[in-house]
Amino acid sequence: MHSSLLFLGATLGASLVTSVIAAPSFTYVRHEKRNSLPFGWETDKMISGHAVLPMRVALSQSNLDKAEEYLMEVSHPDSPRFGQHWTAKQVAEAFAPKQESVDAVTEWLKNSGIAPERISKSQSMGWLQFDATVAEAEGLLKTRYYLHRHKVTGKPHVACGEYHIPDHLSPHVDFITPTVHFDAKIPHAALLKRDIEERYVEKRASKTILSTAAAGVPVQTKAAVKVVTNPNNGYHPKKGSDVNIHSIIDELQNCNVHITPDCLRALYLFPPNLIANPKNSFGIVEYTPEAYLQGDLNMFFANFSKNQVQKTPITDLVDGAVVQTTTQGFAYNGESDLDLEYAMALVNPQKVTLYQVGDEIERASFNTFLDSIDGSYCTAAGGDDPTQDPTYPDPLAGGYTGPENCGGFAATKVISTSYGYNEADLTAAYERRQCNEYMKLGLQGTTILYTSGDNGVAGNGGQCIAVNGTYSNGTAGMFNPGFPSTCPYVTSVGATQIKPGASVTAPEEACETVTFSGGGFSNVFPLPSYQATAVKSFFANHPPPYTAAQYNNTQKSRGFPDIAANGANYVVAVDGAFTLIYGTSASSPVVGSILTLVNEARLTIGKSSIGFINPTLYANPGILNDITSGGNQGCGTPGFTAVKGWDPVTGLGTPNFPKLVAKFLSLP
Repeated sequence: MHSSLLFLGATLGASLVTSVIAAPSFTYVRHEKRNSLPFGWETDKMISGHAVLPMRVALSQSNLDKAEEYLMEVSHPDSPRFGQHWTAKQVAEAFAPKQESVDAVTEWLKNSGIAPERISKSQSMGWLQFDATVAEAEGLLKTRYYLHRHKVTGKPHVACGEYHIPDHLSPHVDFITPTVHFDAKIPHAALLKRDIEERYVEKRASKTILSTAAAGVPVQTKAAVKVVTNPNNGYHPKKGSDVNIHSIIDELQNCNVHITPDCLRALYLFPPNLIANPKNSFGIVEYTPEAYLQGDLNMFFANFSKNQVQKTPITDLVDGAVVQTTTQGFAYNGESDLDLEYAMALVNPQKVTLYQVGDEIERASFNTFLDSIDGSYCTAAGGDDPTQDPTYPDPLAGGYTGPENCGGFAATKVISTSYGYNEADLTAAYERRQCNEYMKLGLQGTTILYTSGDNGVAGNGGQCIAVNGTYSNGTAGMFNPGFPSTCPYVTSVGATQIKPGASVTAPEEACETVTFSGGGFSNVFPLPSYQATAVKSFFANHPPPYTAAQYNNTQKSRGFPDIAANGANYVVAVDGAFTLIYGTSASSPVVGSILTLVNEARLTIGKSSIGFINPTLYANPGILNDITSGGNQGCGTPGFTAVKGWDPVTGLGTPNFPKLVAKFLSLP
């Protein structure tokens, strides 16, 4: 969103029309509606009709009805075309909007008083762009605009409650901005600390066990970070007690209380890596101002991977990003230190790429990162929503003044992101558009991993959904699934733990220490074909004791997570001390590391990367360790339960490296 809504004070020049010309008689239909404001926002006031809005029309892409078919051709283990991934050019050409969509929307705008010379087209024809007064936009979309403000940050945002377009345009338009969408940029948890602490003061007082567990907020799922002493806040890792590293006498005998790289190798049966194929690559995504400290990496490597002391990740700085070290603390360094220490140690000597995204002022959204690895997705040619995603050059004082990075970096073969949103935070149209980009990356051979969340069936901050669509305090309400985990084109990663007192070779259970594995069913995305048998079996053999009042029980929606890995008691060097960390933030980079080693095995013998792995996993569940105990409580319920086969707690189970690598090596 444009900072401080600078456009609100602007007026149209003489070249712009200030009133809506009478349009032909169209039959209008509601295109999008928001039932309530997103959490933390309130309506401020109406906006002057002379204020100027940067209008953007996202055109429907071609061939999306064939997207799953295309992806299965290169991803399903029974397909003769497995691994024959597409080029970026092939992807862009296959999904470009049709000219008839461009023409139909342009004609509507012209007939509504928006002169053709005011309309510009993106390079790929994905967007039509024009400036309009509030009065024009309200007449065009049959709506009313208001200024809203965030209760904690004070940030302004222009939005309406619903909008309408001619019915014949519905097949041609994904969505229009600014309208019902709200800011999707990933905020730092420190900005949300006050609000969350107020909401959880009574809960903290009644649950003394939380006093040793520092937590975070959205966007890891919101991409923020762990500053509140409550494990129900966000998908960021939760901080536990400090660790005396010298007390870990025999690592493998203490894995139930202290997870280290060797514990993970023993759990999932993979050896230390010995080679590094130059064609292989593993990427970790972090959002400024969160950043790693080299001293922490050195401290960790000195104890667990000695030949990596002073080693650094390959660093891609996206849109003014910096690996900032000025402000330090668990909220700033915990996530990045965790991700990089384990990813780098587990795939060593394979290099790890750090995608550091966003400047310190405006920060970034997932789309900012996607822009950087796919030029066809940029505002100039694709998926961004200017009212939700950052704009560059950054209009805020002190922000990044360079151009938006558009396809400037290569996508690694595996990408792990430990951030996310509540699915309810964003509109379905926005989520579908972004989800389709993950599909396109899968077509090109990239494996996309996202954490499933740390609050069980509740969302970031332990939020649940009230009957009226607003967020409740987490003690009751409808379950709150996370995005992008609910996108059927990503691999969602849940969390497990070694049972208290058990050995590293014993079966794990769903994580119930400090955090609870996120999982459930989407309210936006339908059940993908590759998952249909598993979900049907789950409902037939283990029907949950809940109704539609708690979750989407249609048995026709996307279930998550897909896979899981240990997420409890990780020994991590943060700010010069070893501490225990919990959450799916740990699980995702571990799964990513294992899949990177599987890629290494395939690439070494001249085969392609594994790409989108879900079809192979669901067709061969025996290549994973099934988890059959534990649950993911939330929203005043026990949540779901881990059972035999797939479940919405731990998915299909945890990695079994020998079986995984054998299966993928057997494929073309």
